[in-house]
Amino acid sequence: MKQLVSLYQQWSGAAPAQVVQLPGAGSNRRYFRLEGPKGDTVVGVIGTSRDENHAFVCLTRHFTQRQLPVPRILAVSDDELRYLQTDLGNLSLFDAIKGGRESGGRYNVKEQQLLRRTIRELPNIQMRGARGLDWQNCYPQPEFDEDSVLFDLNYFKYCFLKATDLDFHELKLEANFRLFAKDLTAEKSDSFLYRDFQARNVMLVDGAPYFIDYQGGRKGPFYYDLASFLWQASAKYSNKLRRELIYEYYNALKLYTEVPSKHHFVDRLSLFVLFRTLQVLGAYGFRGYFERKKHFIDSIPPAIQNLRELIGAGGAQPSALTSNLQHQYPYMVDMLKRLTELPQFAQIEQPALSRADGYRTTENNPYKAHPQDGPATFSKYDGKGPLVVRVFSFSYRKGIPDDESGNGGGYVFDCRSTHNPGRYEPYKKLTGLDEPVIRFLEDDGEILTFLQSVYRLADAHVARYIQRGFTSLMFSFGCTGGQHRSVYSAQHLAEHIHDKFGVEVRIVHREQHIEQVLEAR
Repeated sequence: MKQLVSLYQQWSGAAPAQVVQLPGAGSNRRYFRLEGPKGDTVVGVIGTSRDENHAFVCLTRHFTQRQLPVPRILAVSDDELRYLQTDLGNLSLFDAIKGGRESGGRYNVKEQQLLRRTIRELPNIQMRGARGLDWQNCYPQPEFDEDSVLFDLNYFKYCFLKATDLDFHELKLEANFRLFAKDLTAEKSDSFLYRDFQARNVMLVDGAPYFIDYQGGRKGPFYYDLASFLWQASAKYSNKLRRELIYEYYNALKLYTEVPSKHHFVDRLSLFVLFRTLQVLGAYGFRGYFERKKHFIDSIPPAIQNLRELIGAGGAQPSALTSNLQHQYPYMVDMLKRLTELPQFAQIEQPALSRADGYRTTENNPYKAHPQDGPATFSKYDGKGPLVVRVFSFSYRKGIPDDESGNGGGYVFDCRSTHNPGRYEPYKKLTGLDEPVIRFLEDDGEILTFLQSVYRLADAHVARYIQRGFTSLMFSFGCTGGQHRSVYSAQHLAEHIHDKFGVEVRIVHREQHIEQVLEAR
């Protein structure tokens, strides 16, 4: 610390008026905010690796010359273990989109705009940042190659896979790993691979994204960073939002380089999605199982769920993005499926059907019924056991739903004050579960403001009911026809309660003859 203060004095000509240590993350570097006599601030960094610090300083100076949105290096100690950089403030993208993340991936319009702005800026640092860059300054190596891929795959094997005690054939897995590594490095690229591109490493300055923590970057394929960002385990981006952000990135990339066909782009991206998922599990295993850092242990369940969805394990449908992986790496994918089925991962929640993914056909949606199937027919709850929450949507023209528990009906929310998509011809035959209606309501924003107040009431009530051992709670949402706004709101609240509290939630969209059960975890 004294040496950092001394560096500041040499740079500014005065001692700092105040030094405050900033929260750390996954690395061993320590960050401090140093405030000058006039209130101006800089960030001081103390690292344990000279080579890593050297890489960051060299990359930052190069990016600054390219006029890229990164902090500026102000001073560096002779041994390169300490340096000063401009202060980008306290607001990271990770913090700015906290609401969407904590609501199970329901990002509002403002949060989605921040994500789009960030993803459009990524090709800028990848392509323009690579021009004229001396790759020999990169750490620990200048280029993404087969050896680096195999290192990360073995990191996954030894720091995560072996810690689970899963039985597997090491030679067969190694053969698939080598084939996988060869495919990942089959296309040479002249772009800058950020390597740790995630929301925590993006700072927002007046709403504009600035990039930090790229000291592990190197020459490599641009797909890697896109996979790293969009499949961040804790982000819980819906498939719909991922598709939109991939589209934003693809179009932004065209501004800097010739792009491959969309089909080829998606095929290549699929490989990096799986690779990045295994890589982060290796990191979570080491940081969590061996270093006992809670943040990384907590990150394992959503990462396993990501893996489950990617490969179609546990009854999940494989992502269209990764559906061909089984044919390319049969033993590896089979082993990964068995991994997701281990008892210690059995309680990881299966995600409720995402509104963003659509409720378009009964064949693909076990919770949707045709009108001719008759009304929803939940059996009457007998009032014994843990809390069960029931959520209804209804039309005021047909009356408020009856409460079969005998408790009088619970909350009733009137959605008719919000903008009604049912007034417009394209939406008249759709419901609040269909993607065009969801987009209309979320882009308009009134329904999101309405639900914020509902969530606060519901959270307090559910928590208190659990504490007091009550067994039944009911919420109802009404609108004119029980088709758009009330359906959207009921589905949102039901999934919010299930995600946050893990209790059983029963959903009835009464006028649509749709019923669904989100089972208790």
